[in-house]
Amino acid sequence: MDLLSGTYIFAVLLACVVFQSGAQEKNYTIREEMPENVLIGDLLKDLNLSLIPDKSLTTPMQFKLVYKTGDVPLIRIEEGTGEIFTTGARIDREKLCAGIIVDTRCFYEVEVAVLPDEIFRLVKIRFLIEDINDNAPLFPATVINISIPENSAINSRYALPAAIDPDTGINGVQNYQLIKGQNIFGLDIIETPEGEKMPQLIVQKELDREEKDTYVMKVKVEDGGFPQRSSTAILQVSVADTNDNHPVFKEDEIEVSIPENAPVGSSVTQLHATDADIGENARIHFYFSNLVSSMAKRLFHLNSTTGLITVKEPLDREESPNHKLLVLASDGGLMPARAMVLVNVTDVNDNVPLIDIRYIINPINGTVVLSENAPLNTKIALITVTDKDADHNGRVTCFTDHEVPFRLRPVFSNQFLLETAAYLDYESTREYAIKLLAADAGKPPLNQSSMLLIKLKDENDNAPVFTQSFISLSVLENNSPGTQLTKISATDADTGRNAEIHYLLGIDAPSEFNLDHRTGILTAVKKLDREKQEKYSFTVLAKDNGMPSLITNATVLVTVLDQNDNSPVFTHNEYNFYVPENLPRHGTVGLITVTDPDYGENSAVTLSILDANDDFTIDPQTGVIRPNISFDREKQESYTFYVKAEDGGRVSHSSTAKVTINVVDVNDNKPVFVVPPSNYSFELVPPSANPGTVVFTVVAIDNDTGMNAELRYSIVGGNTKGLFMIDQTTGNITLKEKCVLADLGLHKLIVKAKDLGQPDSLFSVINVNLFVNESMTNATLIYELVRKNIETPVTQNIETTDTSSPSSDYVKIMVAIVAGTITVILVIFITAVVRCRQSPHLKAAQKNKQNSEWVTPNPENRQMMMMKKKKKKKKHTPKNLLLNFVTIEEAKADDADNDRNAVTLDLPIELEEQTMGKYNWGSTPTTFKPDSPDLARHYKSASPQPAFQIQPETPLNSKHHIIQELPLDNTFVGCDSISKCSSSSSDPYSVSECSYPVTTFKTPVSVHTRLTDSRTSTIEIYSEI
Repeated sequence: MDLLSGTYIFAVLLACVVFQSGAQEKNYTIREEMPENVLIGDLLKDLNLSLIPDKSLTTPMQFKLVYKTGDVPLIRIEEGTGEIFTTGARIDREKLCAGIIVDTRCFYEVEVAVLPDEIFRLVKIRFLIEDINDNAPLFPATVINISIPENSAINSRYALPAAIDPDTGINGVQNYQLIKGQNIFGLDIIETPEGEKMPQLIVQKELDREEKDTYVMKVKVEDGGFPQRSSTAILQVSVADTNDNHPVFKEDEIEVSIPENAPVGSSVTQLHATDADIGENARIHFYFSNLVSSMAKRLFHLNSTTGLITVKEPLDREESPNHKLLVLASDGGLMPARAMVLVNVTDVNDNVPLIDIRYIINPINGTVVLSENAPLNTKIALITVTDKDADHNGRVTCFTDHEVPFRLRPVFSNQFLLETAAYLDYESTREYAIKLLAADAGKPPLNQSSMLLIKLKDENDNAPVFTQSFISLSVLENNSPGTQLTKISATDADTGRNAEIHYLLGIDAPSEFNLDHRTGILTAVKKLDREKQEKYSFTVLAKDNGMPSLITNATVLVTVLDQNDNSPVFTHNEYNFYVPENLPRHGTVGLITVTDPDYGENSAVTLSILDANDDFTIDPQTGVIRPNISFDREKQESYTFYVKAEDGGRVSHSSTAKVTINVVDVNDNKPVFVVPPSNYSFELVPPSANPGTVVFTVVAIDNDTGMNAELRYSIVGGNTKGLFMIDQTTGNITLKEKCVLADLGLHKLIVKAKDLGQPDSLFSVINVNLFVNESMTNATLIYELVRKNIETPVTQNIETTDTSSPSSDYVKIMVAIVAGTITVILVIFITAVVRCRQSPHLKAAQKNKQNSEWVTPNPENRQMMMMKKKKKKKKHTPKNLLLNFVTIEEAKADDADNDRNAVTLDLPIELEEQTMGKYNWGSTPTTFKPDSPDLARHYKSASPQPAFQIQPETPLNSKHHIIQELPLDNTFVGCDSISKCSSSSSDPYSVSECSYPVTTFKTPVSVHTRLTDSRTSTIEIYSEI
């Protein structure tokens, strides 16, 4: 096991070493005359390529046979598997290795390139051609004549011409047979030192020329191949007279050298032979043996008389470097003498080197086409340089004549790989004519050159380039469809299809534009409107026709220039403004908003009132409408006129809108109670009345109109037992539950009547006295109880409809039990305590207060009192608004004595608040009804105007005086009937709080009221001096 592992590791290392060297040799043995498609070997296995470590190959492994153009290869290689097969060409050993005498081994050589470049190697394959018995041995002539002297002794031997067989080894001549020897002659075979078998005729019986002078026989020659081949020749033996001495050469073997450029007729060598006989038997005749090759006989001449060998034809060492001349010397006898002359032809530098180009990349019409993206070390061709000369004369070097991005890398002693040595660029050089030079080392050296043409194939390695990466252009709006805007241009450094450019619009390009694919002309296919879109920014693409194609983009910015093609546009065709009748002269009625989609002077709009209307003015730029008159709704309820808007274009455009100004009523009257007529009246309620019975109806009237005169009733004080309830619309006071014994007596209800006027509602309060009893026997006593009840503080909350809750059933039962016994005592006690605590001047102040302010306020009174209870966190009123206000300040009980001189009222704070309720004589004009359009929203977004403030322009003592502030957004909005609105809001239906300007009353008077919980509130009343 260890031995096998070691062998495997050694094989892997050997494969790696061979792989790194880049060149290998491999030997195979094949027989001649093999049929087509016979598997000879497998290079993948035989070269151990499977043991090479895995590499990342760009392309699969490939085996490529490298052979000279025009040659017919004897083998073929499967490029994908490396398997070697025979082809249809005949493998003839005798033809391939003709003229070889000394060395009987016959080889056929080819080169194979292993690709790709990552594992490239060049493999030289040598095929040893094995001989087969495809040739029969043949005698030099079909008739062999031989002369034998008659005195030949028995067993005398006479040489016969040897047969020639082109095959070698066992397939060559192996045996001779004598046919019909007549027992007179026999045949023997001897083997020469060179291994040749020579036939000899043996005399077996004595000859007698006079008895028979001629013998005719057959000689058969056989080889040793399978199947065996043979031939025959006629042997004719003549019996001659006796010559008993044989010629003898002075030297049996002679070796001479002669330069290959020796001229014809030059002497090669002189042979010398002697014969002991005399006369004709001593005359020696020299001739070449029939074993001498035909080439040698053609090149050399042997003088048959003198034995001088001379050059017959020009010699060529490259054709045959040595020749064997077997010379025979005969005196006419049967046994000629033999001498071997070995002629060595010495080299002369008479051959120029040869350059053999075998292409790895197949040429097209003699030119190699190579991609410009070919990587470094791309193999192009195998260059083989040869020189038929020997030694230094045959040592050849190969190189190129100038600097090119290619190099010759040696792989064998006389072979070079032509490969790329630098990156190629079709755009800089499109083709190369490489001159290959080969020079030998002779003196003087001989050289040869050959041209190799390489054309680069253009690859799409250059993207198109725009002449401008950012293209900005402008065009007037309202253009004609198809208007040419510009021509977009790009270039490509490639050629052919790779340089053909197509222009495309990017995916972000709008449909208004079109780009001609071929010319690059950008056109506007639609009519452009600057008011819809002023600028277009999109991408254009330049795409070449390469595979794969390359794309470059550029940005196009199209600016649409304005034309005065739009008239001014009012936000509404008709405007309706609602203003209060107390709006001052030159106040603000409303705002007209106009837009013009054009740009610059074309959009500068000027407003004017048509038909010379002097009642109103309009600001030409802001659109604010102001009155030049004072409004009186009773005289005229509405005004109508037309407003013209004209732009500043060279050819101006204009439009008109209708304006209607409606004068609306002002809520300037408080409700006035009709029933009951005063706070001191009362109504009898029988205790037997059922729940839901209407026990009294409150009636109040309001001199205003519309919502300002619509009233709502509520119980805001008294009703401590929750026995009664009031209908807020009709004013009907109904019994809430069945009366019990404890409910007998006088019940005081504080009823509030509030109108629904805008922007501020007004209200009044009154006492409703209900006497629960079966009958009214003493009216004087009841009036006294009413008077005392009015003077007694009652807990009430004007802002809350019902604050008291009914007593529990248990309390009612207890009160009913003790009511009869302690009612009178309790009333007397409370009355006495109240009378003791009240001072005379306080009572007088209370009476004045009740007589002047408790009852419904006088609508003609210009003084306005507003009580506002301070809290920890106050709302801040806008600085530019003048407010009437009543401030209530609360103090602890221990601070009540700090201001002894103040007037103290025992009335409840809530009652006084409601009774003295807030009234605002000023109001803000409204520019719309609840269903009218919202002008503010459009104005804020389309026509911003600078904020401005309208200052009072009429005296403070004017009847309808109001100080009004224009909202920041220049839009006038009104309030609905149930909420207050913000002056900055553009939504007429939003619910929020707002403050309205009122006249300020400046003279302060302090009035202190005493609460039942010993807390003191200060009421500051400001009145105008």
